[in-house]
Amino acid sequence: MDRRDILGYLGDDWIRTGDMIRSSLDSDIELLNWTNAYILSHGGKQLRPLLALLMARACGGGPLPEDSIRYAAAVELLHNATLLHDDVADGSMIRRGSPTVASMLDPEHSVLVGDYWLVKAVDLVLGADRNVTVVIRLFAGTLARLAEGEMLQLQKAASADTSEEDYLRIIGDKTGSLFETACLSAAISVDASAEWKRVAVEYARNLGYAFQIKDDILDYAGGDIGKPVGVDVREGKITLPLLGALRRVDAGLQEEIRGKVRTVREHPGYASDIMDFVREHDGISYAQERLRVFSGLAKEALSPLPGSPAKDYLVALATFTEERKK
Repeated sequence: MDRRDILGYLGDDWIRTGDMIRSSLDSDIELLNWTNAYILSHGGKQLRPLLALLMARACGGGPLPEDSIRYAAAVELLHNATLLHDDVADGSMIRRGSPTVASMLDPEHSVLVGDYWLVKAVDLVLGADRNVTVVIRLFAGTLARLAEGEMLQLQKAASADTSEEDYLRIIGDKTGSLFETACLSAAISVDASAEWKRVAVEYARNLGYAFQIKDDILDYAGGDIGKPVGVDVREGKITLPLLGALRRVDAGLQEEIRGKVRTVREHPGYASDIMDFVREHDGISYAQERLRVFSGLAKEALSPLPGSPAKDYLVALATFTEERKK
């Protein structure tokens, strides 16, 4: 899949979204403008506004109303606001292959800029013509899920007793919720039917699972994801490749490995032991199997939508999620 083809298809709608993101962030504070420009210049894949515009096209057909552009821009602002906060919570030095705002300036700057982006996302939604209350509640629910997912992950990092059910809850809240908000707000913006709104949520939920599982596979297998391999292990996070490996050993060895995860911050050398354990017990293959399941469910969810280039690109994104190297 070539991202340039999708951007070419979206045309002016993509340009309008980018322009709206930039204009919404404009300030007379020089340091804030400089920081915003730095973040935008390292903007990553911008997958969430891409999904939003494609879903709006798939559900709405013709030219997109301004509300579609507003919601697509708002979800990207919300996403980056959470990253700015996450970098402080995680002590991250690198994001998308470049220094984080927290490491270049300080954590306080990162939190303040994250707050600014969050407020600007809300401003964009409030400026919509219709369904403002519905979409504001959707964004508020997403923020609650993001916080809950982060807190559950912190809780499980301390206890190292993460189950697969816990893992799916965490990634559903931390990753899937933003995918769902992008796609559902897009469907709302074009007055999609109740059935098509369900399609948008089901597709986004399963794509979110697949996307995060792929990231977690790359954290063990390697890839161009803008961060070193093994970061999750060193932070005491139990993700699907490790859960897959744990399924293949007896209870005693499971407890030994979980104990190393629990104390990995005090004993950094345990990280390589855990990485080796996952490779030796083929945890990556288990995660890849689950990845294919969720990617397939995302594609199946789109079946009720009529044929269109937008639908085809949504299917292609699910396939790309399985195959991507970064």
